[in-house]
Amino acid sequence: MLKQRVITALALLALLAAVLAAPGPWPFALFSAAAIAAAGWEWGRLNGLSGAAAVGLGAVVVALCGAAALAGWVQAPPIAVWWLALAGWVIGGALAVRGGPAGWGRLPRTVRLATGALLLALGWLALAHARTFGLNFLLSIACLVWMADIAAYFGGRAIGGAKLAPSISPGKSWAGVWSGMVGVLLLGAVWWGLIDRHVGVDSASLYGRLADRFGLAPGALALLFLAAMSVVGDLVESLVKRSAGAKDSSALLPGHGGVLDRIDALLPVFPLALALALS
Repeated sequence: MLKQRVITALALLALLAAVLAAPGPWPFALFSAAAIAAAGWEWGRLNGLSGAAAVGLGAVVVALCGAAALAGWVQAPPIAVWWLALAGWVIGGALAVRGGPAGWGRLPRTVRLATGALLLALGWLALAHARTFGLNFLLSIACLVWMADIAAYFGGRAIGGAKLAPSISPGKSWAGVWSGMVGVLLLGAVWWGLIDRHVGVDSASLYGRLADRFGLAPGALALLFLAAMSVVGDLVESLVKRSAGAKDSSALLPGHGGVLDRIDALLPVFPLALALALS
């Protein structure tokens, strides 16, 4: 299992590095669209579709992405899109977590499928739009999510204590949440104070933009909010899997599960980061 995880991770990193190094935003946008299409297929399977119907949901997600691209939204999306995404994730995420796996299963399947398609398309649009600002901006958002996850894992294991949502994700603890937030604040301080100022980056980072727009203390609160929403994204995918009786979203990535398992926390954070930093 470890060998599989390492090989898969190295292959994905090599592919990601290649598309990020390519000039312009479109190689990364196409790579992201392929990943989002796979995630759409996984979402369909987790919500009662099979065979061609699940593939069809992936195609619907790609069609939504294509429509947004044709409308020019990759370069200049309406600001309202990000604020609607913020409201939807905060309110809808809270309701979904409160209802848990049982509540999710009681929703009409059409609602569950449409919700997934919309969230995935919004996630793609946010990824593609963030790339237009530069690699430093894009990576600073992605690394926030990864830091929150890594710090939460090690902090939760070291400290233990009360569980966050045992009916949804028994492994998550409140200590992990606080550890993740501390990790994000430390990352933001290092990135803004060192990388943005002393490395020849191509754009301001998320951390620099938040500090310039809001000031240090409010910018730090914005980072804590984004770290919390990364947890919400993870919990929403976990409750969908638990409702379906699945351990992983699929087996597309040997040793890692499925695409949704890897991008669940990115889906809320990217649109919400754009709402806070750019609009």
